[in-house]
Amino acid sequence: MKDSANGLKHNDGLVTSPTSSPAAIIQTESAVKPSLRKRKPISLPLEVGTRVLCRWRDGKLHPVKVIERRKLSTGPDDYQYYVHYNEFNRRLDEWANLEQLELESVEADADEKVEDKAGGLKMTRHQKRKIEETHAEEGHEDFDAASLREHEEFTKVKNISKIELGKYEIETWYFSPFPPEYSDCNKLFFCEFCLSFMKRKEQLARHMRKCVLKHPPGDEIYRQGSLSMFEVDGKKNKIYGQNLCYLAKLFLDHKTLYYDVDLFLFYILCECDERGCHMVGYFSKEKHSEEGYNLACILTLPPYQRKGYGKFLIAFSYELSKKEGKVGTPERPLSDLGLLSYRGYWTRILLDILKKHRGNVSIKELSDMTAIKTEDVISTLQSLDLIQYRKGQHVICADPKLLERHLKAAGRGGLEVDASKLIWTPYKEQGG
Repeated sequence: MKDSANGLKHNDGLVTSPTSSPAAIIQTESAVKPSLRKRKPISLPLEVGTRVLCRWRDGKLHPVKVIERRKLSTGPDDYQYYVHYNEFNRRLDEWANLEQLELESVEADADEKVEDKAGGLKMTRHQKRKIEETHAEEGHEDFDAASLREHEEFTKVKNISKIELGKYEIETWYFSPFPPEYSDCNKLFFCEFCLSFMKRKEQLARHMRKCVLKHPPGDEIYRQGSLSMFEVDGKKNKIYGQNLCYLAKLFLDHKTLYYDVDLFLFYILCECDERGCHMVGYFSKEKHSEEGYNLACILTLPPYQRKGYGKFLIAFSYELSKKEGKVGTPERPLSDLGLLSYRGYWTRILLDILKKHRGNVSIKELSDMTAIKTEDVISTLQSLDLIQYRKGQHVICADPKLLERHLKAAGRGGLEVDASKLIWTPYKEQGG
């Protein structure tokens, strides 16, 4: 999704320890056995663009493409290779040691043959689905070919492998354009309250002794049990907004980072305890959106994913729209993960209304009740086969059995927003 909000615009691997590589030329076994067809000797270091099999963390070989390489200090011919796993999302790209690579699988005609060789090592459907649930492919539908090439070239290698945030050490997913002085850092340490970042643990310890914040800077606008939501004005808290952008970009692929956060509001969801309020995720929105967008960027941090927080953030953005007396829609483009999350939310909300409603209901009425834009209402109902186009207008066909089946498939709605606990004044009414 376009992430102008936080300054973002349009929505894993660990660095392994260096290892010595063998001699610069390796003669493969098939090259010396006369009974096998001859193959060319493999030259090391491998070239960027080489396709080969690589042993992943599951212990199995998977086809990869070498994206980049770097020289190690352990010897003149020692290199590590940054590889992309063909089967997985870019967030699983990582630096691999030579010993992880199956050099016999290197082929001049690699595009097909490496894939073929991996054929006998295919995962079961269950294994692949488990990976894809967590690492589904991000969408770049709004990029033209040239823009996509430029984006992937600029962001092809993760610059930060891990971060420490509060009690969690988190593996990053994507490149983020931190200032040049951080380009040599494998790991960054973030203050979980002000989001300042440092190169060393000792620096963080010194900072925490001086940092007076125990929650995001801004107004607490919602509290329910141990959950709190804070509204942070990018103009009033510029450094915090920019630091949030740097952090978020580590987990968002299809974003371009901007430094002007003045035009955006950030809504930071926190889990609160006696030590303070700890960020679990956030969304951002423009202060003034001519297109009627009610959300520009959304992120749940990896340690807190699959707990219903993403659905909560989406629902919260629509509660703000209701308070404003508007309908809203998320900023485009939506990643496929973003679209799945929104489609799930829209499905549950609309089905619940259709199930309880007596008599006819129009698209406009559904939109007014939910603050969901009419186009999103229509596309959701079409995906469920609950709407038909007759005589120039859309007609909802809400068969009770079909509704029940869709509701069962939609699953739980996750954490609910208690609108009575929202204490908030729209930005325009604040004099903004």
